[in-house]
Order: sequence, then structure tokens, then C-alpha cells
Amino acid sequence: MSIRDQFTQEEWTKVMLGAGRTGGAVVAASPSGVTGLVAEAQAIAKTIRESVSGAARTPLLEAIAADLLGTPPDAKSLGGGERAGSMDEVRAQNLEGVRQAVWLVSSKASPEDAAAYRQMLLHVAERTAQAAKEDGNFLGMGGVQINEKEKTVLDELRRVIGGSDSTFSFSHETPPSAPSTDGSGHNN
Repeated sequence: MSIRDQFTQEEWTKVMLGAGRTGGAVVAASPSGVTGLVAEAQAIAKTIRESVSGAARTPLLEAIAADLLGTPPDAKSLGGGERAGSMDEVRAQNLEGVRQAVWLVSSKASPEDAAAYRQMLLHVAERTAQAAKEDGNFLGMGGVQINEKEKTVLDELRRVIGGSDSTFSFSHETPPSAPSTDGSGHNN
């Protein structure tokens, strides 16, 4: 049985989207303009690619790599989810998506796989934050590499993702709540 078989299709989709959601939370914390967004998107993609193709990859990262090289999923299978009304809502939805992905991996995969997955997510967060200067003029002059909003979301992500060692354990045994499906922002 492959590692992928330990997850339902919906769960696997959440695991596959975890790294993108990690980067998305950083981007949403402090949007950087067009050139900054391009740099941040490139940082997300490059970090994921490096993580899943590195020499120390685990069976989980190998399965993620295989799916990334395969046929992309149908957009309908990804689900529309709840539409965000603001960048703060985008950040919150991405943080919840990361929380769900980390919980799934930690509850269904080996400790080594979970540690490697968390490390990948942490690298994505850090590299995304470092990819573009924030709060500068339109040429990026006078800005800072990581502003306070990004520092705040990086701290939130570190808490959600957890430590980088394989002894990390969750303080709860039930999955994080799924975002509401009725668009109200409340779980019914």
C-alpha cells in the first residue's frame, strides 16, 4: 500500500495544497504588488520543487512529487470553497487549510514523513516572506525584506505547523474544523 492510499482523495488534495496555502497566507498578509507577487509565487514553486526532489525526501514527499509531475487535477475536484471578502479572510482560510493538512499528515503518515512535510511548509513560508521587499515605493526602494504583518503570519504559521523535529506531537486528537460551506463564515 502506498502512502497516498492512506488518505482519501479529499484529504490528499488538502495535503497537496498545504504548501501553496502556506505561501498564500504569507502573500495575503502583505500583498506586494505585481512584481512582488510574481517573486513570491516563484519562491513558493521553487521551494516546493526543491523539497520534493531533494536527496533526503521521504515516501510522502516522493508521492507529492509524483502527483506534481502527473496530470493536474480537474478544477471541479478541488472544490470552490468559501470565497474570501478580504485579504485577512484569505490569510485565515489559508492558515486553516495548512492546519488541516498538517493534522492529516501527522495523523496518517510516519513521524519522518510528518517532519519532512512540516519542514517543507516552514521553508515555503520563510522563502515566500523573503522573496520581495515590502512597504517600499513602486520600485521596492526603502522597503524592508520582511515587514511586521509578514512576521506576524510567520509566527502564526510556525505555531500551526509545529517544530521541525520528528518528536513533535499535536495537543488535540480531532481534526481542525473545516471551513463553512454556506459562505457565512460560521460552521453550521
